[in-house]
Amino acid sequence: QVQLVESGGGLVQAGGSLRLSCAASGRIFRSYDMGWFRQAPGREREFVGAIRWSGDNTYYADTVKGRFTISRDNAKNTVYLQMNSLKPEDTAVYYCAASPLTPAWGSSQYDYWGQGTQVTVAS
Repeated sequence: QVQLVESGGGLVQAGGSLRLSCAASGRIFRSYDMGWFRQAPGREREFVGAIRWSGDNTYYADTVKGRFTISRDNAKNTVYLQMNSLKPEDTAVYYCAASPLTPAWGSSQYDYWGQGTQVTVAS
């Protein structure tokens, strides 16, 4: 069993940065790929990016590639989403999730989800 808790969301001006954290409980964290998803009002949940269980590979949606960076610290059971050059269209609730599969691009591949954290980018 893995429990996930996101933090770090908030309000930021366009062009600014935020770093989200996702703290995981459970000893199996280190064997799971960790992904980030987001959902804006009236839209479906979309994949943002993910990091392999070993931390040696990351993969991103085209919409965030070059602006967002995912990292993980397995010693702290924590995964991070560094978001730079934020745009108003990045406004959404951001979720972290854990998948036993690699690579894991789709939400159906993830077994565990956090409660989400709101990110709002003002223009």
